[in-house]
Amino acid sequence: MISHLKNYPTLLGLNYNWSFGSLTGIFLVIQLISGVFLSFHYIAEIDFAFESVEYIMREVNYGWLMRYTHSNSASFFFIFMYLHIFRAIFYKSYMKPQHRIWSSGVIILIVSIVVAFIGYVLPWGQMSFWGATVITNLLSAVPLVGHDLVHWIWGGQTINKATLTRFYSLHYLLAIILTVLVLIHLSLLHEVGSSNPIGISLQKDNDPFNRSFGYKDFYAFTVAMIFFVYIVFFEPDLLGHPDNYIKADPLATPAHIVPEWYFLPFHAILRSVDSKFWGVVAMLLSILILLFLPACHRIIKNSTFIGYTEYEKHLFFYIFSVSIIMLWFVGGLPAEFPFVQYGKFFTAIYFLSYPVNFYMARRENRHTMELFHYLLDESLQKKNKGKWL
Repeated sequence: MISHLKNYPTLLGLNYNWSFGSLTGIFLVIQLISGVFLSFHYIAEIDFAFESVEYIMREVNYGWLMRYTHSNSASFFFIFMYLHIFRAIFYKSYMKPQHRIWSSGVIILIVSIVVAFIGYVLPWGQMSFWGATVITNLLSAVPLVGHDLVHWIWGGQTINKATLTRFYSLHYLLAIILTVLVLIHLSLLHEVGSSNPIGISLQKDNDPFNRSFGYKDFYAFTVAMIFFVYIVFFEPDLLGHPDNYIKADPLATPAHIVPEWYFLPFHAILRSVDSKFWGVVAMLLSILILLFLPACHRIIKNSTFIGYTEYEKHLFFYIFSVSIIMLWFVGGLPAEFPFVQYGKFFTAIYFLSYPVNFYMARRENRHTMELFHYLLDESLQKKNKGKWL
């Protein structure tokens, strides 16, 4: 603990953007603790699940606090996870030697999405039930075994008691796996060290964590907790859906089925493709493609040293960010004209941003090598001139 929390060498040049990772970990711990307290009173039965949540809210001492803390900490967890990813893309922190850290982070993102989806089903409200119905039915797009796979997950021909019991068990199991993955992520980080804004590791500028960056982390934590406490106490339903306060009814379909806000970009990509199978492929590929980012850049993280402008350096980040934000917006709107067309357009922009990144990376690699050879020639000329004199 002393080695990793106090004496861990930290670069002095890190700014507050490097606090998003630790904030994500803090809200994961909050979720784990609040989830344990909720499990004391939750009943994983389709006849009692909704009522047990209402019982927690109304009858259990500070049960409302545990429920709102758990649900809203999930939103804050994804807020800081996404900010953490955006920061890594902006500063190209996915390059070597941090490439393994980046890959483990993408795996954490995938597992977090699964855990959050399963947890969203457990309250057994209208949006929980129909969201689970729509999402699990996507597996039927798998050739040959799709329908059998859906029935195996459901535990029958429809979503029933076995489905809820399995989801409750998986919610616990995957939360433990997620915690282990986070610990692996941290061990990889402390093995190679953090990246920094300029993209060059200067070992001379290292300082113990508690003296250099610990204060920045504490300040970021304080600001984040102010917003979190305000949401929990004054706007607890701001990030939720009102239909989830209605008990699940298989005979009453909501007018507009939408997932939680942190799934909206993937939801927009899914419905932007007319084919069910290719829609699922596009949705999965939108996350898995992040694993290939380290393969683009191989030499230097920061393009300042080879004469690139600010827009050229971060062109991929700007295109990526705009497409994701617009997909977020479109994903929460009804699946009708012109919103579906907007979703198709920005889905295409999202996937086209990766070839742009690859092209810019090739340019950076080529220009860096040209600069390297130029400086090498200059140094050799000076060395030879000194010998002649």
